[in-house]
Amino acid sequence: MNNSIHQFRVKNARNKEVDLSEYKGKVVMVVNTASKCGLTPQLDKLEKLYKEFKAEGFEIIGFPSNDFAGQEPLSSDKAEEFCQINYGVTFPIMDKIHVKKGAEQHELFNFLGEKAPGMKMLTHPKWNFQKYLIDKDGKVVDYFMPTTDPTSDKVKNEIRELLKK
Repeated sequence: MNNSIHQFRVKNARNKEVDLSEYKGKVVMVVNTASKCGLTPQLDKLEKLYKEFKAEGFEIIGFPSNDFAGQEPLSSDKAEEFCQINYGVTFPIMDKIHVKKGAEQHELFNFLGEKAPGMKMLTHPKWNFQKYLIDKDGKVVDYFMPTTDPTSDKVKNEIRELLKK
């Protein structure tokens, strides 16, 4: 169980507890978001990706964070509202948390950074819009750097492969 995101409970943007075990059997992308970042337009592409694969069992979970250059000044509920109004986001936006490695890092993002394959200095978020791909068993199978286009063939192909399993 401790190799799975399903062990974690988080709060959504409206302060309601969410048990990530609700995502068992689904392919999930976890991404740290920010409303005032040069990469913020990725929200539009993330929503397109979500709509493309949602019916097949794909989910995206967004976590606002103000860890990088103060680019998420909004409260959790205002960040959620921003994503919905400006980018039509329908995937869940969670409570604003710390994602950057350090004493304040949320345990979920510590887990994601530690369990993601690759060099640990790269697997923890270095900026907004780091994306983690989780398989149906809740295991971290890959991560994508903030500048990776969420609708790229590489990302879509990995999602397709995981959905088949």
